[in-house]
This record gives sequence, C-alpha cells and structure tokens, in this order.
Amino acid sequence: MKATGIVRRIDDLGRIVIPKEIRRTMRIREGDPLEIYTEKDGEVIFKKYSPIGELGDFASTYVETLAKASGHGAAITDRDSVIAVSGIPKKELMERRVSQELDSVMNEKITVSYKDGKPVSVADGVDKYSAGVVVPIVSEGDTIGSVLFIMNDGEQPSEVDEKLAESAAGFLGKHMEG
Repeated sequence: MKATGIVRRIDDLGRIVIPKEIRRTMRIREGDPLEIYTEKDGEVIFKKYSPIGELGDFASTYVETLAKASGHGAAITDRDSVIAVSGIPKKELMERRVSQELDSVMNEKITVSYKDGKPVSVADGVDKYSAGVVVPIVSEGDTIGSVLFIMNDGEQPSEVDEKLAESAAGFLGKHMEG
C-alpha cells in the first residue's frame, strides 16, 4: 500500500472527502460505488466496485464465443480495466487500464465503429491493439463496461460485427440488472 501523506477528518455525519487528485488519478467519479474492506490492524480500504468484474469466468467464456463467432479478437472491460480477452494474447491486454479514449466512448454511451473514423485505443500503454467496434455495457442507465472487437490494420468491421457486439453488451447489461 502506498502512503499519500494526505490526512482527512471524518465529519459529524461520518463522511470523509477523497481528495480531487486521488479521484482523478483513480478515475473515481461522483456516484461511483466503492467497496469497503477492513483489516485486523485497523486499516480501512476503499476499492472501486466493479459489478461486471464479478462476472470474471462468465465474461471469459462469453468473450471466447464472441471471438470465434466474429473471427476477430474480442475483449470485455469494466469501467477501469480489461477483464476478459480472446483471439489475441491475453497477457498483452488483461487487467490493463482502459485508455482515456475508450473511457470517453463509454461515457458517451454510443456504439463506435472504425467505419465512423479511426480505431479506438484499448488500453493505456498498449498501441499494438485498437478496437474497430466498441459498445458500452449499460445497466440501469449507468455504463459499467464495454464489449469490443479488435481489428487488424486496414480491417473494417461489418454490420454483423456491430450487431454481435451490441447484442453481447445488451445481454451483459440486462444480466447485471437482475
């Protein structure tokens, strides 16, 4: 664990303010759920809660099916990182932080296709792979992740690729609702 040197006091309602610098670097937004852990030695740990991250094994199986059906590399992300990959080497993208560009696409809650412009960078520090199709996973009105297909240079996604990603994102969003 890394010390920040920042000290905050709890107010009379039991609230504590997480400094803006930490919220920005950790991509914590207003309304984001945080999971609280306690340790025997008195530590209290706040961790961003990822509802889609709880689908780990299911997401891995689902993304394998997507990759086989489409013939492209496929990935599923939560709001912060890549949680499942198939069709490309997993070690290159697994658990990598999503790029600012992908984060922006998820915030807009619209399907983005390479046909609409340039491919979307998938993860910070990984220039080798770009998404040709990105569909945000929306559950109860909130974006909780994305489904994406990774295209080779010059490869264009088809309408079927877009529909397949939209169906997967829709299914995962509904699955998380209930």
